[in-house]
Order: sequence, then C-alpha cells, then structure tokens
Amino acid sequence: MILRNPRRELDISGPKTVINLLATLDLNREAHLVMRDGELIPGDAALGEDDVIEVRPVISGGFS
Repeated sequence: MILRNPRRELDISGPKTVINLLATLDLNREAHLVMRDGELIPGDAALGEDDVIEVRPVISGGFS
C-alpha cells in the first residue's frame, strides 16, 4: 500500500474493505480517496492481501 502526505509503504494483512482499512489507519473516510490500479474504489470494495493501493488525502478541487 502506498500512502501520500507523507509518502510511505505499508504491508496490511488480511482481506479488508476500504472502510475497514481507513479505520485501521485511523483515517477519516470523507477526507481520503482510495485507488487501486489508478481507479477510485468505493468504501465497500474488498481489498485483497496482494492489492497495491494508494490512499490520498482529499483537497478542495481534487487530490494531491
């Protein structure tokens, strides 16, 4: 998993939903976007252990 602001990589075990992942990372769902393969994914989407995703903070007018 790649996080931006600050950029870092983490290994998260077990299948999770986007909502569960953000809760695990103590990140607000409304303030963050989660992307897999360059596409935005919804909060109820299942994430597999082998998925590479990005979590980006939402900024007015887009994301960084």
